Amino acid sequence: MLDSETLLRSAILIAIFLGIAFPVHEFAHAAAAYALGDGTAKLFGRLTLNPIAHFDPLGGALLAISALISPFIFGWAKPTPVNPANLRDRRNGEVIVALAGPISNVLMALLGAFVVRVIVTLGIEVPDLVAQVLLYFVLYNVALAIFNLIPIPPLDGSTLLFRFLDPQTAWRVRPILAQYGFIIMIVGIFTVSRPLSDFITSVTRVLVGA
Repeated sequence: MLDSETLLRSAILIAIFLGIAFPVHEFAHAAAAYALGDGTAKLFGRLTLNPIAHFDPLGGALLAISALISPFIFGWAKPTPVNPANLRDRRNGEVIVALAGPISNVLMALLGAFVVRVIVTLGIEVPDLVAQVLLYFVLYNVALAIFNLIPIPPLDGSTLLFRFLDPQTAWRVRPILAQYGFIIMIVGIFTVSRPLSDFITSVTRVLVGA
């Protein structure tokens, strides 16, 4: 039986991910693609901050379950559709679109950290729940930004990897990673979860000045 504190923590995490972090991340992909000439995401109704448009049933369910029973949160939003052939910058367009998502999470983390620092500096008293929400907001946006930069499909970092590999190597590696990337990612999560978690926590502490 889960206690009330665990349920509250889980509810906060689910709200942050599904209500803000995921939708803004996917909207950033869509907005970057649209700015570069690809209207695919807009055509599919994804050029919006509406959380419902970006909700993936399986990814959302896994997020809720992991938030309830695991210290490591795992889930995803519906991937934003992008047609690279429509992008005006054929060389760097995909990289810009891919980076837009993690950058949006970095900006949200910085905004949250700024609010925390203002509260601390001015000595403003806030309810414990508000303080908890702010810290989680910073922490999990940092986590999303870092996690998505891992160079394994379907994560955004894979686009950067393929961009900087020479074409022949990318041609050989891409189908292998596309086929086994998800499995590699899951194994990697459980293998390096502790150092990755420690790194994310350290970055968060630096941002909020803890």
